[in-house]
Amino acid sequence: MFNNFKNILAIKGLFIIATASLISCNSKTKEDVITIETSEASENDIITITDAQFVSSNLELGKITKQEFTTTVKANGMFDVPPENKATVSAYFAGYVKNISLLPGDIVKKGQVLFTLENPEYVQIQQDFLEAKSKLNYLKADYERQKVLFSDNVTSQKNYLKAESDYKVTLAQYQSLQKKLSLMNINSNALTGESISSVISVTSPISGIATSIEVSKGMFLNPSDVAMTITNTDHLHLELKIFENDLPLIKEEQPIKIHLQSNSNQVYEGIVHLINRAINPTERTIDIHGDLVNEDDAKLFAPGMYLEADIITSSDVFDALPNEAVINIENTNYAIIKQDGTSYKKVPVQIGKSSNEYIQILNAVDFNPDSEFLTKGAFNLIVE
Repeated sequence: MFNNFKNILAIKGLFIIATASLISCNSKTKEDVITIETSEASENDIITITDAQFVSSNLELGKITKQEFTTTVKANGMFDVPPENKATVSAYFAGYVKNISLLPGDIVKKGQVLFTLENPEYVQIQQDFLEAKSKLNYLKADYERQKVLFSDNVTSQKNYLKAESDYKVTLAQYQSLQKKLSLMNINSNALTGESISSVISVTSPISGIATSIEVSKGMFLNPSDVAMTITNTDHLHLELKIFENDLPLIKEEQPIKIHLQSNSNQVYEGIVHLINRAINPTERTIDIHGDLVNEDDAKLFAPGMYLEADIITSSDVFDALPNEAVINIENTNYAIIKQDGTSYKKVPVQIGKSSNEYIQILNAVDFNPDSEFLTKGAFNLIVE
């Protein structure tokens, strides 16, 4: 009876196995199954992958290559221009804005008329100048005549001193009014009674772009008011901030990798130009001034744009594999190496530094330089 019971159990076991095999065959085709033959030591696992399985699983192969590994200091900041490349425009004399046709973003040249102002007081300044100029010719001639007469003892010292005083006072008035006309952009040499005007022009002190306009037609502009800002972006540079404990690592001429916060994949090249030794007491940061290596890149940016940067403090070249090729299991790192045909093997690797999506392989000498490793899909194979 006991033997009959054993036979029944055996038959049931065979039925269960057969059923499981049938279900397995229905869920996966034979070509889709990647076989892992496990030996006594896990590091000697053999994996069989057919060409069809390789393609359907989107696997990729690659060799150990020489890669650059860098040590960097993180920094953030913005694009800016030197102080001499930014000008705030105002008027030396108060007046009403008569004409202005610029819009923010317009390109202007140095000396170009930005807007005009009107004020009756301008007429008085021009009139005073012409009167002083007219008097000056007479007073100069009288002063020189009195000087000769005084030297010949023909006239008194009083007359001579009065002529000298009148001439020098008028000369000072003339020169002062001439300076004012220059600030009003009026040519004093060409000024006549017929050319006197109540309108003056305000010109651009630099070439650049009108980045902000604060006035409009009819507005009264005081000398203390800012009318507009002109920015020249020809020498766009980087204004970065680092933490004070990173200062000993930073040196001039070190390379900078630059990327925008909105697009971290696009990298631009820069270089450290100046290091400010003053520490911001609130943020505990230090300012770093950098330049773009390719000046044409400046056309892509605008002053005030935020950026992130990596300042490269050291650089070395090591044997490496892509990060995805190395899998860590229970504190041991593995890679999958191709042996021949459809045969692959799980092998232990010793890792070092990681940089730019690559990881250093310390025991690269243990492998043939032409050995190929799975650089994509290794994780799924080992875990499964």
